[in-house]
Amino acid sequence: MSIPPPPGPQQPQDPYGPPQPQGPGPYPQQPYGPQAPQGGYPGAPYAVWGQGYLPLNRPAPVNGIAIAALVLGVLCFLPGVGLVLGIIALLQIKKRGERGTGMAIGGAVLSSLGLALWVVMLATGGASSFWEGFKEGANGNSSLSLAKGDCFDVPGDSIDEDVYDVDPVDCAGEHEGEVFGTVRLSGGSYPGDAHVADEAEEKCYTLETQYTMDTWTLTDEVDVYHLTPTRESWEWGDRQIVCVYAHTDERSKLTGSLRSDATTLTADQLAFLQAMNGLDDALYEEPEEYAEDDLDSNRTWAGEVADATAEQAGVLNGHTWQSAARQPVADLVKAMGEAGKEWTAASRASDADTFYEHYDTAYSYVDGDDTVTARKALGLASTPPTYEDDSEGGSTGGGDGGLDV
Repeated sequence: MSIPPPPGPQQPQDPYGPPQPQGPGPYPQQPYGPQAPQGGYPGAPYAVWGQGYLPLNRPAPVNGIAIAALVLGVLCFLPGVGLVLGIIALLQIKKRGERGTGMAIGGAVLSSLGLALWVVMLATGGASSFWEGFKEGANGNSSLSLAKGDCFDVPGDSIDEDVYDVDPVDCAGEHEGEVFGTVRLSGGSYPGDAHVADEAEEKCYTLETQYTMDTWTLTDEVDVYHLTPTRESWEWGDRQIVCVYAHTDERSKLTGSLRSDATTLTADQLAFLQAMNGLDDALYEEPEEYAEDDLDSNRTWAGEVADATAEQAGVLNGHTWQSAARQPVADLVKAMGEAGKEWTAASRASDADTFYEHYDTAYSYVDGDDTVTARKALGLASTPPTYEDDSEGGSTGGGDGGLDV
């Protein structure tokens, strides 16, 4: 007899359900993928994998444009772009429900302030000054940031080698170099090493006499160096030549400043040096040819020196000196008068021997005892510079101590 099924609702079989395929084994083969329970459940089916909902505790993402706007606002770089990005970020945040409203607003505000600052700088010319300073800071040798009157040491290097960096120091103490002038070159392309060297020698020579009017302070231990742009630094905008005093011995240093100009001299010292340097300028023009080779040019030059001597003696005589210097300067003016007579005689010499006779006598007054006494009274350097001797033509004039520039 048959046993009745247990009580409870029965699930009718789907007469239209798909037939179950039979596998080769003893067990029925199941279809791949998840199987719905027999009979199914009422209501909508589960969503397909990959279409699930975000967890409730996951925060909304931060808007990337808001971050960019804040960065540009803080750096004050391209303020117009930062302002636009801030506005775009606010629109995207509102539309997408993202975070970053504060960053977008902050970036927009800072960029607005930066934009206003740029407008003011452009109106007042401040932007041009800023850009020039930026270019100078990017320059190769100009990164040294050296200016007239600066003193410095070269860390780990010698002044006569390539210099890439300097340490500023007080000029009152020991230092390796002292800047007596700077020259700015122009041009789009690098003019070449030879041209730069020629410009440095010519321009620095002029700046030297302006910075150090008391040339007697330039002893044999002082030399002149030029820090010039290289071909590589030129590409970065470097256009500056730096004219530098340094010690001839790289193991030694300068002590105290060599500056002697209107910023450091008294009125009496300035008047005296201007007159004596004017005479030196005439002496420096001595012809390269000896009198036996070109008597006419040497006689012409001697006449010019005689005129300069008379002119500068008149300048010294017309200045009102302090009591301590009054008599020494008067004695010097008298000696200059005697020297002028000899220069005049040399300008009228009929032959080379006569020329050199008056030439030597006239030169004996240059930087002589009367000059030393007047300098001592004025508080200037009182040790005469050395000059190279010329066995055929006598002494060569000059007041720069024989510096090799």
